[in-house]
Amino acid sequence: MTEFGYAGKILTIDLSDGSTASLPSVDYADRFLGGRGMAAKLYWDLVPPQTGALDPDNCLICVTGPVAGFTGLAGCRWQICAKSPAMDPEAFSYANLGDRWGSWLKYAGYDGLVVRGKAAKPVYLFINNDIVEIRDASSLWGQPTFEAADRLKAELGKAVSVLTIGPAAENLVCFATMLTDDGSSGASGLGSVMGSKRLKAIVAAGNKRPRAADPERLSHLAQRVLELRKDTWKNWFVDIPGRTRLRPCYGCVSGCFRKSYQAEGGRRFKFFCQPVHVYWEIPQKYHDDWQAVSLLAIRLCDRYGLDTTVMQPLIAWLSSCYQEGVLREEDTGLPLSRIGSAEFIEELTRKIALREGFGDLLARGTINAAARVGSKAQQLLSASILTRANETRDYDPRLVLTNALFYATEPRRPINQVHELTHALWMWLNWSQGQEDAFLSYDDLRVVAENFWGGAAAADFSTYEGKALAAKKIQDRAYAKESLILCDFLWPIIWVRFAENHTGDPTMESRVLSAITGKEIDQAGLNKIGERIYNLQRAILLRQGRGGRQGDRLMDYLHEEPLQDVFFNPECLVPGQDGEIVSRQGAKIERTDFEKLKSEYYQLRGWEVKSGLPTDTRLRDLELGDVAADLKARDLLR
Repeated sequence: MTEFGYAGKILTIDLSDGSTASLPSVDYADRFLGGRGMAAKLYWDLVPPQTGALDPDNCLICVTGPVAGFTGLAGCRWQICAKSPAMDPEAFSYANLGDRWGSWLKYAGYDGLVVRGKAAKPVYLFINNDIVEIRDASSLWGQPTFEAADRLKAELGKAVSVLTIGPAAENLVCFATMLTDDGSSGASGLGSVMGSKRLKAIVAAGNKRPRAADPERLSHLAQRVLELRKDTWKNWFVDIPGRTRLRPCYGCVSGCFRKSYQAEGGRRFKFFCQPVHVYWEIPQKYHDDWQAVSLLAIRLCDRYGLDTTVMQPLIAWLSSCYQEGVLREEDTGLPLSRIGSAEFIEELTRKIALREGFGDLLARGTINAAARVGSKAQQLLSASILTRANETRDYDPRLVLTNALFYATEPRRPINQVHELTHALWMWLNWSQGQEDAFLSYDDLRVVAENFWGGAAAADFSTYEGKALAAKKIQDRAYAKESLILCDFLWPIIWVRFAENHTGDPTMESRVLSAITGKEIDQAGLNKIGERIYNLQRAILLRQGRGGRQGDRLMDYLHEEPLQDVFFNPECLVPGQDGEIVSRQGAKIERTDFEKLKSEYYQLRGWEVKSGLPTDTRLRDLELGDVAADLKARDLLR
């Protein structure tokens, strides 16, 4: 399968002894494609379950997919997996990045990179075709992400692509990120895994372009993707006045709203999606040019290497604690009375990244910090945090019930899954409120549900009916998508403005893969690969002590506190059984209802309903016999 679409090798580097080697991609590609799947299998094979996130034996695994390197498909993203320090207890996790770095790694001749060990001093990796070198990075250590990348590009040329970490990762902040030279960042605390290895940066370059088995067919499909996505997307998030320009990732069809912005004073910022909101509303009371301050916050997080999905709720928690008298300025050394000012965000990011004073406590994560401050501080977490990885409270499962299964079964914020239903809900909401450019009616939404979510019942957001099946369908497809690896904002093509019933094409992913590899596969076959990968991740988490019915749980407040509002939908409106507008305000996820939902979900998965553990029969049907044998030896199989 690796003759077309793949580079054919996975590079392995041990920083402890400086050795390099390679693994054949074919050993992984047939069953796991690339991206999320290949990375998870490499992790399963190479990282013992008792390994700590910051131990030298933990592997930093970067993997592209078979679509990477082919332009016009929005398929040049790439995946990083490792055991993460962001959760307590530590657990396997992942990050999905854009930009061009993944394609550059593939052009260098590698489908993936596995880094283990720990260097004696700061180093960076230089990978350029057949040249693989471990180089001294002592002069770069302590430098912010942008400055380090700029220095490397000044030395090595603009043709390279650079992945780097900042001071937060060097100082092992549990939610530190890594950043590409065009501003794409990876979450889950995996920057700290790089930092623990004293690995400052990875530089990739090369000219080994992958081949497609049927380039003419692939070209036609790329054109069809462009047609289907025409005028479908808009900026859901924030329209910022001033000078902006699109900044799409490499190989994109320019279908999303990733932009750069020039604020007053000439400063430039890149913004996209959630990071815009990390410090958006609070500065309005302090600054005439509050937008520049908000964007400064993004810049500071990127510069130090701090995850904005953690910083946003952390700031909200600090504000609540200050207002309730739980934290004082003299206790923290932070200007809490000036939350919203440039002074505050500058001081906060610096203290966390450098682990100074109270910043050292915050560097361990908001949940951990709240536990150390006291019970009142813990009670205030529910206003801002949705996951045990300290991530922001958005895509609330009390609004979209299917999302509850995603949050319960994933180690981190399952953004690639919650997008699918929530974006469809927003499209319908615009239509229901009579917006001029809206086109997705309730009847259209029912057709989408039948084609993509297992049945029309999934279009009724007011009940639990059909939600377990929808969760399985979305997860299997999402895992296949993240193994190809396709952009979450353009794929799957669920709705189309200029089409009958405005419904998309559920077969596009399999057709693209077939054109690239020359091995025909239908969508059912591709989704089964996604199901295989999902079950592999389930096995990884089980082997580390997480999962099963007892481990598939939500934050307690989702069961105990009524829903008040959600972003972009303050009245919590959803479609009911016949398309009537229903408000979910005041809704909670009753524990008994959630356990019933889990039981239905386990049954659809072919797992034991009582325990939520996978069965030998199902894993072998998914060609995971080796995984089944390991779980059986640990009494984790039924």
